[in-house]
Amino acid sequence: MALTKDEVMAVLAGVVLPDGGTLVSRDLIRALAIDGDSIRFVIEAETPDHARALAPVQAQAEAALRALPGVSAVQVVMTAHGPAAKPPSLKIGQHPTPQQGGPAPISGIDRIIAVGSGKGGVGKSTVSSNLAVALAKQGRRVGLLDADIYGPSQPRMMGVSKRPASPDGKTIIPLQAHGVTVMSMGLMLNDGDAVVWRGPMIMGALQQLLTQVEWGKLDVLIIDLPPGTGDIQLTLCQRTQLTGAIVVSTPQDVAMLDARRALDMFAKLKTPVLGLIENMSTYHCPNCGHEAHLFGHGGVALEAAKIGVPFLGELPLELETRVAGDAGAPIALGDGPAAQAYAQLAARLVAGGMA
Repeated sequence: MALTKDEVMAVLAGVVLPDGGTLVSRDLIRALAIDGDSIRFVIEAETPDHARALAPVQAQAEAALRALPGVSAVQVVMTAHGPAAKPPSLKIGQHPTPQQGGPAPISGIDRIIAVGSGKGGVGKSTVSSNLAVALAKQGRRVGLLDADIYGPSQPRMMGVSKRPASPDGKTIIPLQAHGVTVMSMGLMLNDGDAVVWRGPMIMGALQQLLTQVEWGKLDVLIIDLPPGTGDIQLTLCQRTQLTGAIVVSTPQDVAMLDARRALDMFAKLKTPVLGLIENMSTYHCPNCGHEAHLFGHGGVALEAAKIGVPFLGELPLELETRVAGDAGAPIALGDGPAAQAYAQLAARLVAGGMA
């Protein structure tokens, strides 16, 4: 029977640290991988001194795992944060601080683009991650903020999982992936943890992700919004100086009904709509090459023409896009048809001065 990660973690949960707790309860295990009869992982100590103190624990963990039936090799690497690195301070329940003077820019960021949709399931997060990667490939300095506090997916899609560091308990150092600076609430939580917060807490968390993160110098920050027209969208548009919003929809009528609500929200909040994107527009059968429009075709372009905003392009529906996102390596990294579609979309935004 193949060894599972749960079995490995159960063993590591029994390895007690000299200063209390276990490797698992103290959340020190990173990059756990099982390859046949081999186990690899990283112990990420809190400081270099802590790492030295954990040397016997490392040996104990290796011995315990080698004792498992069917295990022939165990590789453990010890790493440590610098002495000043501490977990970031995002206190649950923190409310937003008052802000005077209307929407404000974020220091060092030239343009901020919100990517929204009226409903879930239209591929907005996939579009956000791939657009960020496509812009980075064209030489732009790009940031990606996952503003879906309840359902953050960008850590998986961008292939990042390390908890961000904080030199002072207030400033948060974002992660880097595929040439993009990435930050998400998902990086602050354990896998499977639910965020059970009311509106003010959500707004406070969004404010912290925008203003406490060391974004550095960016040409453009892509903000992946949650679906719908709720507190996060309202807070973002009222407090942050946005270049504009991009609305993603699939072609069918039901999706467009909700996309129109998103468009109306941005209009009421006086946020310019930079354009519409039709996702899952065309499907090509990998066996026979037949082209099909599973969700209809052209509905988003018609809506864009009707309301007088740019139609930014069509994106295909293909299995490779989903597989790439699940693997943490967005399809825009490659050079296939989907990657080319994202490259054209990015080039259109750059040429229009939007990114």
